[in-house]
Amino acid sequence: MNQENHDHSHHHTHHHDVSELSGKKIFWVTLLNATITIAEFIGGLVSGSLALLSDSIHNLSDTLAIAFSYVAHRISLRPKNSKKTFGYKRAEIIAAFVNASVLFAVSGMLIIEAFKRFANPEPIDGTLMMTVAIIGLSANLFSVLLLHKDSKGNLNIKSSYLHLLNDTISSVGVVVGGVAINLWGITWIDPVITLLISGYILRETFLIIKKTVDILMQSSPDVDYEQIKKDVESIPGIVNLHHVHAWMINEQSIYFEAHVDMENIKLCEAEKITQEIERLLKTKYSFSHTTIQAEVNRCENKNLFA
Repeated sequence: MNQENHDHSHHHTHHHDVSELSGKKIFWVTLLNATITIAEFIGGLVSGSLALLSDSIHNLSDTLAIAFSYVAHRISLRPKNSKKTFGYKRAEIIAAFVNASVLFAVSGMLIIEAFKRFANPEPIDGTLMMTVAIIGLSANLFSVLLLHKDSKGNLNIKSSYLHLLNDTISSVGVVVGGVAINLWGITWIDPVITLLISGYILRETFLIIKKTVDILMQSSPDVDYEQIKKDVESIPGIVNLHHVHAWMINEQSIYFEAHVDMENIKLCEAEKITQEIERLLKTKYSFSHTTIQAEVNRCENKNLFA
């Protein structure tokens, strides 16, 4: 009963973290980004600005990413069933991985294109470039403010939020570039801005990709397992902790299971000890779900990981 209550409590907390991500917000953010994409793409072609074209491509990926994130978020709220006993929480992790990977690839392509521009510079209409970028900046900033709260503590929403934040920064760069081209005729500023924006995005998306791959590969959270062993074995009635497994369902749901050698005691006493272990793992190490197999000298292999 304790374990079920605990798991239910955690699920409720996770739901609260992202519950403000309403369909209305997603509709407006998606509509804004679709409009910006079309405007910047046309503006980039007419003005000859690579930075503006790069911004439009980023915005196109934003539009798809945000819609994808919302669908994944809705899927993640589905209840557990006989086919998905862990639930659908990893739908958001998959969405975050796909979104970040696409943006990583697009940024790499733009870096290659920027170097080509250095070799073969093209004339740029700085006024048009700047005007379209200001429109894009305003819409991106509004979208960022809409999703800011929802981006905290959720990799899926954070990946979409980063798309928008990066495009906001990108638009600022394009505006600055337009001013420099108009005032001083410095056309090489256009590929320079593209390189700076794309380089920053590569770094940010790589961190998300790394984190999502860790979760999809059932990597363990970064905790001191030797200290966990000491803490658990210091509880009266426990002889040994072994065969430990820990993994992440998403960035908030962390599972722990282990075998625990106990003294030859009554079942009701073993249950009290198990509950004490669960409290320790929850309060000190933030494990959201624990499964403890109580034993009396059953396993020959007493290694911590087996």
